Amino acid sequence: MDGRKVRKRVTMMDVAKAAGCSQATVSVVLNNVTDIKISHELRARVLEAARSLGYGLGGPVRRAGLEDLRGSCIGFVVDQLATTPEAVNAIEGARHASWENDVTILVAQTQGRAEHERRAVARLLQAGAQGIVYMSIFTRRVSLDPALADLPVPLVLLNCYTSDNRFPSVVPDERTGGRMATALLARKGHTRIGTVVGESFMEAAQDRLAGYREALAEAGIAYDDRLVVEGNWTPTSGFEATQRLLSLAAPPTAIFCQNDKMAMGCFNAIAEAGLGIPGDISVVGYDDDELARHLRPQLTTLELPHRPMGAWAIEQLAKRPAPGSHRVHRVGCTLIERASVGRRSRGRP
Repeated sequence: MDGRKVRKRVTMMDVAKAAGCSQATVSVVLNNVTDIKISHELRARVLEAARSLGYGLGGPVRRAGLEDLRGSCIGFVVDQLATTPEAVNAIEGARHASWENDVTILVAQTQGRAEHERRAVARLLQAGAQGIVYMSIFTRRVSLDPALADLPVPLVLLNCYTSDNRFPSVVPDERTGGRMATALLARKGHTRIGTVVGESFMEAAQDRLAGYREALAEAGIAYDDRLVVEGNWTPTSGFEATQRLLSLAAPPTAIFCQNDKMAMGCFNAIAEAGLGIPGDISVVGYDDDELARHLRPQLTTLELPHRPMGAWAIEQLAKRPAPGSHRVHRVGCTLIERASVGRRSRGRP
């Protein structure tokens, strides 16, 4: 049984409630908007509420050393911004970690093209960047362009790493996340637990599946490959995979979907089969996508830690790390329990 503490994710609305103001005011203060006048007292109250609640960071973040970066800027190089919220969340975490120290985050999107990366880094350095955060949307091992591998300023890798671990790097602890999702279902008495995995070539899919298998073993449940169906992260693939699981002679009483979009398709397939959630089948997702709160019932899921990962990257830059041997830092995902998981119904396998 995993000992991690389950917590509710802190939202901007929570900060607004604690500070006694509107969500719009919180946004103005935390985004350091200067052309809207906010009193010093209210601004301080919002900052204190955000800090005490750990908004955007997944918990308190040590800020020692950031004073050395005061008045400077940091370059944030990412392959994609628009396709998923992960990059935005990581940048938000980085910004929160630096808001009190007058550190500006400059962001460049490169679409993963080496020539764009070289040009972006050169311009960020010309702008005075005192460090570079290099982020990949998909967790993976990367081969850095020489322009990135030999910078005059510190480099930190976010959601990726190199084979020689030459630079500080941070990734989600996907294996533990998969184990937490599956262990929750096992604790609820489920012994037929299906899973809809993402594309198998991706490290996130491999690690989440490994965590699934570990949790089954820890619960004394035999692994059954008929309960493992591959999807491609889309709602359609989640729908089709769930139909396959429900067609088994002994269908699962619980399904762990490796992302929330596939869980949405899973919900639709279960409803089409005339079954209910969680009365007949429990469902767990992954990512804590915005849609998780709009499904009915609301989806139990795991939150990817890109905000605390972004904050960690800024903290590492403040240490001025030199190239050398660095361990890959893994940040735990947070289990967010909602209403899509229940105990196994009596009489079901």
